[in-house]
Amino acid sequence: MNKDDPPGLSPETAAQRLREDGPNELGVSQRRTLLDMAWDVVREPMFLLLMGAGSIYLAMGDAHEAMILLGFVVIIMAVTVLQERRTDNALEALRDLSSPRALVLRGGETLRIPGREVVRDDVLLLAEGDRVPADGDLLQAHELATDESMLTGESEAVAKQLPEGRVFAGTMVVSGQGMVRVTATGRHTELGRIGQSLQSIELQASPLREEMARLTRRLVVIGVVLCVLLSGLFWMLRGGWLEAVLAGITLAMGILPQELPVIMIVFLALAARRLALQQVLTRRLNAIETLGQTTVLCVDKTGTLTQNRMAVAVLCVGEQTLDARELPPDSLPEPFHELLEYAVLASEIDPHDPMEQAFHLLARRQLENTEHLHPQWTLAREYELSPALLAMSHLWQGRETPHDVVAAKGAPEAVADLCHLSAEQLAQVTAQAVTMADRGLRVLGVAKAGHREGHDWPDIQHDFDFEWVGLVGLADPLRPEVPEAVSQCRRAGIRVVMITGDHPRTAAAIAAQAGIETTGVVTGDELAAMDPDTLGQRVTAVNVFARVKPHQKLALVEALKSQGEVVAMTGDGVNDAPALKAAHIGIAMGQRGTDVAREAASLVLLQDNFSSIVGAIHRGRRTFANLRQAMVYTLAVHVPIIGLALLPVLFGLPLVLAPLHIAFLELVIDPACSLVFEAEEGDGDLMERPPRRTSEPLLSISHVGLSLLQGGLATAAVVGLYAGLLSQGLDAGMASTAAFVVLVSANAVLILPSRSSQMRWKTLLSGLTSTSVWVLIGTLLALAAVTNLPPVARAFGFAVLAPGHWLAALAAGCSLLLLYQVSKVLMARAMRHWATA
Repeated sequence: MNKDDPPGLSPETAAQRLREDGPNELGVSQRRTLLDMAWDVVREPMFLLLMGAGSIYLAMGDAHEAMILLGFVVIIMAVTVLQERRTDNALEALRDLSSPRALVLRGGETLRIPGREVVRDDVLLLAEGDRVPADGDLLQAHELATDESMLTGESEAVAKQLPEGRVFAGTMVVSGQGMVRVTATGRHTELGRIGQSLQSIELQASPLREEMARLTRRLVVIGVVLCVLLSGLFWMLRGGWLEAVLAGITLAMGILPQELPVIMIVFLALAARRLALQQVLTRRLNAIETLGQTTVLCVDKTGTLTQNRMAVAVLCVGEQTLDARELPPDSLPEPFHELLEYAVLASEIDPHDPMEQAFHLLARRQLENTEHLHPQWTLAREYELSPALLAMSHLWQGRETPHDVVAAKGAPEAVADLCHLSAEQLAQVTAQAVTMADRGLRVLGVAKAGHREGHDWPDIQHDFDFEWVGLVGLADPLRPEVPEAVSQCRRAGIRVVMITGDHPRTAAAIAAQAGIETTGVVTGDELAAMDPDTLGQRVTAVNVFARVKPHQKLALVEALKSQGEVVAMTGDGVNDAPALKAAHIGIAMGQRGTDVAREAASLVLLQDNFSSIVGAIHRGRRTFANLRQAMVYTLAVHVPIIGLALLPVLFGLPLVLAPLHIAFLELVIDPACSLVFEAEEGDGDLMERPPRRTSEPLLSISHVGLSLLQGGLATAAVVGLYAGLLSQGLDAGMASTAAFVVLVSANAVLILPSRSSQMRWKTLLSGLTSTSVWVLIGTLLALAAVTNLPPVARAFGFAVLAPGHWLAALAAGCSLLLLYQVSKVLMARAMRHWATA
């Protein structure tokens, strides 16, 4: 912040304005109300069937049964709505995190705050890539231009100049910098009057969601057809059309997989919330699904693999080289004063770039008491870095100088080109730069020039008569956790590709330290000369790309995708946005990234740390694995329910299940799926497996076969026990009670082998979460209540069993655990044999 800048609002005034005017939001709520959620639940087929069954009981004169069933409808609706609210809360928190950030002046300090906390009369600092958070008037502008297409429909950038310039909420800064005083926020902005919403995090179409929808539709059709057939069969065999309809409804309720879509969105939303706790913001929920398929991870070097804590390590002037890291204050030898002086002059006055901050820090320590610092000079013109010339220049004016002073810094080869060095000089500079780069240092060249006052400034840097000053080497240490994270990626079958703007030798040195294996280094100039076929071949073997310009990242992404790779790409600048959008998973740097990069990305790293990306990939794999196990379990537990609804009708036995019992079972199945499986840690070797193929379905033939086999075992046990008890002359009420105890206990213990795809017996109980324990305990307590408490048992149509008989039925159901695990092992062996046959 400069001393002439306004101090901005005091924190107390800003807080008071926020209370008075409310948050800087458009007032277009994306949050569903409880009434909306309840209405969505009521329209679900399962609840329509429950309501239909209750109505039939009333028509039959059984008001007591009808009221109990309708009570279950209310309970299930409440559980479902609470689950939906839990999901909405997770998504709402993500929307808050993903709202545009704002850089403001408050109380004389520069603060980064959420865009929703901007208030009237705040002083905003805008830079290229920022999303403007509110309407305001310009106080300062330097080559400022904004994209106002979302307001005007015109795609051409609009230049902003003093004194009448204004900026508008929702527009994007495409170039330059500016300072703005806020005049309107929220609904009072131009965008607020239009009523558009800027933020949306939702579950978009995806292969996984489409697969789930197909499975649900098929099961609904099967359920409806079997419902009609069973109702007709019941009426023909036994008469009584109301009872026939009830039997059909019971079967349909057993088949309908109303849990499937709920499970999926709960898993993804809660995974996004867990990622947020790991400092990874999910902007698109479908990215979690894709994370487990990632085969190539493209990352920046600076700040992602390295700590982004630049320090000047080496200074080189002529043939003299100096290690600058351990210098005491005011001890810099005189020959290096000019190099550090012009490095500072070629930097911003109040820099945010770590390299420029390193120059200023060293200059304050070494040049404070010399004539080489010029705080009284005025920055008159900036020449920006461009893809065509990797160098930037500043033109300064001072009263004591006979001419304007120009300072340049940039890639050594670019600055050498500005200086028109001789072949001998260029060879010497190149050799020095290579030596420094081989040490993993980031190397910059520095040059100086003069310009006569009163003459027009040149339009391009090449028109100055530059003189070479020297080289600066900056050290940016590798993050200590990176080598292990790269090794973990390798074990997981994920290639790590480093893309950097640094010197090729610097890139190669850092890659070697990180453990990134490569057959060579490809430069941006070499990329530009390649045709698509050649590039496609090179990206399969090369893992390090140096001197890459931002727009070339898009070509790399497309080349990798053309080779069948699933690409995750990191980026932080405006020019990275196309590559972030083109990648299967775009990952924006939250700390140093621009708003436009964040909005183009699927994930945002709130801490620019490579290990966070690896952690996100692990979370994606874990979520998919847990979702798959939940689906296998869900299908398996529906099989005995269908069997108990269908087989007694076919064999002329008394019915076991009524809609009321199905409602109870739904209260057991839903928490098991959404709580137990979502909380599972997953198999320990998740990051030792290759990435999931894009063609791999959520449920393969083996998974469906395992569900049917395990469900068939439970069906055989329950129906066999029920038929056996009836054949021995046991009362139908007691036999159905015993069958229900076996059914619920068998479904409960099926959770244990279903938690993991591992075949080892010790995995049955190892790593059991507290959630699993409480769900199992709660299920058994609920079962005991509905079968042993006389008032409750009568309401369910059960006869109270003797304690010994009840425990025997419970033990029979629990004993199926051994058969479940054996069936899991046998199915795995059968599938391996089938695959190799």
